[in-house]
Amino acid sequence: MTDVLGWRALFGVLGPSTNTVVQPEFDDMRPSGITNHYSRISTPDANAVSNETFMNATQVIAENVIGAVDSVMTCSPDYLVMGMSAITFYGGLKGANQFEREIVGRSGLGVSIGSHSVASALTAYGNIKKVGLLSPYFPAANEQVKNYLEEAGYSVIKDLCLKCARWTDIAKVTEEIMCEKIRELNTEGVDALVQVGTNLPMAKLAASLEIELDKPVVAINTATYWHALRANHIDDRVEGFGSLLVDY
Repeated sequence: MTDVLGWRALFGVLGPSTNTVVQPEFDDMRPSGITNHYSRISTPDANAVSNETFMNATQVIAENVIGAVDSVMTCSPDYLVMGMSAITFYGGLKGANQFEREIVGRSGLGVSIGSHSVASALTAYGNIKKVGLLSPYFPAANEQVKNYLEEAGYSVIKDLCLKCARWTDIAKVTEEIMCEKIRELNTEGVDALVQVGTNLPMAKLAASLEIELDKPVVAINTATYWHALRANHIDDRVEGFGSLLVDY
């Protein structure tokens, strides 16, 4: 028998328990017949004051991912979507591939992770070589993202990190600040702007910035959900989140 509401696919979504953005943004992008089923990765709210404390706090998330995978598998999803990003970039391409293998090995399902989804989105646009990067992270985590992107074939011309001390603070960053930072990153030679950090409410804002700046602005939640849809041969065009979900 087929799930009545999720007759096309059930997506199991994994995100930190402190994240209040990825669930509503993914649900806003959800086509008819797809249902999202959330499993919270138990995560104390961070109190980061340095590179070291920030990286240690992300490691707590990594340690609790498998428990969230086991939990969401009880609803028999068809596919998994990672609603968190930092740790999917750690260790470059090798680290991302290892993380993906662990999730697939545990669940037996395919999975879309943030790092590979962003790289796939940039590839889909074509002719992207140089990018600007915005995150809510501390510099040490930005270095991990930059390393991954450069291994994937993209030069990071400029990056900015907001240094949000608490995970819950990320969702409180205003549109004004995000617009200011993206415009600051839009320097000469940059082909696309990339935002990481799934608790940063950027999906719809990225669409309007894309029109203003006349170049791709890739929000990680949009890229990850797009990747999940296309990986499952779901080609619906979803308006309001930029060209990625409409044209690719």
